[in-house]
Amino acid sequence: MKKYLFLISLSFLFILSARATHNTFEYDFFVWKKFEVEGSDQYYKFQSDLIEDKIVKKELKNNKKTGLVSYLLYENNQIIIDEFDPPISVERGNGYLTSNSVGKSLVSYVAGHAICEGYIESVDVILDDWSVLDNTLYKGQRFVDLLNMSAGDQNYIGQNKNRTDNLIPGTKINVNVFPIRDILTMNNFQGSKKSRNVYNYNALVTNIIMNYVIFKSGDNFENLLHKVFNQKAKIKDKVYFHKSERRSDPSNSGGGWYQFHAKRYDYLRIAKAIMDDWNNDTCVGKYLKTINEKRVNKKFKEYKPKLVEGYSKSYGGQFHLNLVGMKKRNIFGLGGFGGQQILIDMDQKKIVQVHAEHFHYNWKKIVYNKIK
Repeated sequence: MKKYLFLISLSFLFILSARATHNTFEYDFFVWKKFEVEGSDQYYKFQSDLIEDKIVKKELKNNKKTGLVSYLLYENNQIIIDEFDPPISVERGNGYLTSNSVGKSLVSYVAGHAICEGYIESVDVILDDWSVLDNTLYKGQRFVDLLNMSAGDQNYIGQNKNRTDNLIPGTKINVNVFPIRDILTMNNFQGSKKSRNVYNYNALVTNIIMNYVIFKSGDNFENLLHKVFNQKAKIKDKVYFHKSERRSDPSNSGGGWYQFHAKRYDYLRIAKAIMDDWNNDTCVGKYLKTINEKRVNKKFKEYKPKLVEGYSKSYGGQFHLNLVGMKKRNIFGLGGFGGQQILIDMDQKKIVQVHAEHFHYNWKKIVYNKIK
């Protein structure tokens, strides 16, 4: 009971601090322990042939209203549009930008590398070798069903149940900010039973995926991150995945949390690496094509042209797929709270990347129309 009350109180404080600012970048970067990846001495150097886009400039100029902070358009192997007006919170953080749920897709990208490195057999592997999942609905499930947010957990967590992806229904407990073992040993999940496989967007399954990769790679997890971001993406500056553990906690029991921090050009380097894997048909490229083939239908009653999350018909491997009006286009969408958006057009080799303090910019004009 004491443990349960402790989880509630800490989650409540976290929610209050986030909501008080209404600022995507005000989450306490320095509060949490992290997995850190060093930048590469041979970082990828972008070429540019910049144009002035009046619509993007207008949205950025009015950013107190629109929330727009950073905009990048990459095509024809170069940056075409590059606009940046960092708020004080980003300047204080040395230019680092918060991923929010964009980090979910990056967890999948790391999972793809874990498969290619032999730590995990395939996307169809059965999760029966990890005691953390014992006596929960996730034990014995296929890995791909978690990747697709279709694990049959809609009675216990997720937007189908709660209209939020990270709170346990009936509580103030945020599943992102506590070790996965603590969450899954709660009464809410012990003895839980799987329902039918339908799309149910939630934060818990992403953290299960990340921590399963940590479990399977063991002491090599940070080396795996180095291979993905330093060697493959050729980042310039450090990037970070959060741990679900505060720096003040001496227990070192925290696992991984998908929250990610990087600078704007390093996000673009990572997006380019994803695009290159697809087009070069690497092992990870084959993973991306597999999760695209195994995608599930979101079955929304209505698709609203506001963000990629709500204007895509399918979900596969932690990516938003099948944008409305772009049939047969291989476009991978990464979306996060507050208007964080990365759209990767695998076929036309184009990337649109947006970061915002809050979402009030014209998504259809500066994101959807640019990728279309």
